[in-house]
Amino acid sequence: MEGGFWELEGKRAHDFRVANVMKSSACVWVPGPIIIGAGPSGLAVAACLKQRGVPSLVLERADCIGSLWKNRTYDRLRLHLPKKYCELPSYRFPKTCPTYPTKQQFVAYLDAYAEHFDIRPAFNRTVVSTEFNHNFRLWQVRTVGIEYVEVEYMSRWVVVATGENAVDHFPQLEGLEDFGGPIIHSSSYKSGEQFTLKRVLVVGCGNSGMEVSLDLCNYNALPSLAVRDSVHVLPQKMLGKSTFGLSMLLLRWFPTWLVDRFLLLMTYFILGDTTKYGLHRPRQGPLELKNRLGKTPVLDVGTLSNIKSGRIKVFRGVKRIKGNAVEFVDGKVENFDAIVLATGYKSNVASWLKETDMSFEEGDAPSKPFMNGWKGENGLYAAGFTRHGLLGASNDALRIAEDIHHSWMLDETKHYVAFPASRG
Repeated sequence: MEGGFWELEGKRAHDFRVANVMKSSACVWVPGPIIIGAGPSGLAVAACLKQRGVPSLVLERADCIGSLWKNRTYDRLRLHLPKKYCELPSYRFPKTCPTYPTKQQFVAYLDAYAEHFDIRPAFNRTVVSTEFNHNFRLWQVRTVGIEYVEVEYMSRWVVVATGENAVDHFPQLEGLEDFGGPIIHSSSYKSGEQFTLKRVLVVGCGNSGMEVSLDLCNYNALPSLAVRDSVHVLPQKMLGKSTFGLSMLLLRWFPTWLVDRFLLLMTYFILGDTTKYGLHRPRQGPLELKNRLGKTPVLDVGTLSNIKSGRIKVFRGVKRIKGNAVEFVDGKVENFDAIVLATGYKSNVASWLKETDMSFEEGDAPSKPFMNGWKGENGLYAAGFTRHGLLGASNDALRIAEDIHHSWMLDETKHYVAFPASRG
């Protein structure tokens, strides 16, 4: 290779090492399911399986459980829904936890959940490919660990539990690379302390964008919000109940369209007409939009009052950036000192899940839905991809565990032990 390796830089060098400098690899038989991802979805599946007497192996690319929550969320984050809708199966939040737990409290809950069910993930194991071997009727999961040691795991079942938020999504904005100030994704944003008295543009008007804007206000920054699409902003509570809980209650008795009308009418009385502040509502109701496209409405926790007072400016979508000047689609131009991209995340499953009946489009849920959103073919399952948050992930886990348990009871190979074998 005559020094060619050292000429590679950054990601290319990393990719080269992964592809060409693998150290002594091994093949390991896993009697139970392989669960990819040690976030809430993966933990829930592992716990539900253990309750049914089915062992599993959880693979996690980071060095801890719940890495998204621990390492890639802002400090002021709280659960947007009441804790009873965010509990994982068979384990309650402590009674001392408030109705809307903080980030730190939810992280502690995940740690306690793993300890309670004695879930011990294999950390620092990055999955590079997952394929079904039709000859042996087994899944082959290739991983790379510390110092690029490769291990291949084999099992009858694979559960994809990496979630919809595995990789930061960076929008294609003309001139973004030439912006004259710092640019960070919301996953790297911790607080507004470093932005005091700075003019900050927050791109994206979902729950993260709204909360980052509010946090910037609390640190006396000068935030603006770039709103490209229409958005439903709802109060966090209605009639003394959480808006989500009230919606779930009403949906037991009334059709979605009627509940949507009720929510929007109540929202108008509580929050007023958001259109005159630059926040235009979609034609579809919030629940219908969530069901059809997975687009979550914003639950207001104080941002709207700052928009109404003018502390947070609202602009249309970004057209182009030149130096520190940002031009918006309506022709307005404003200078900023920093940009925060609250543009969400995408799935990375398409990069490592190969040749299955369910292809995951880059950045999306399965392009063809699983049976009921959680089951594929040949022992493939997905947890946490139904766009119904933690409650949906818990429901997925219960169904997956029940289905795998049925197969487990009929599986003649379940008593075989692991067979590590070096591969030269």
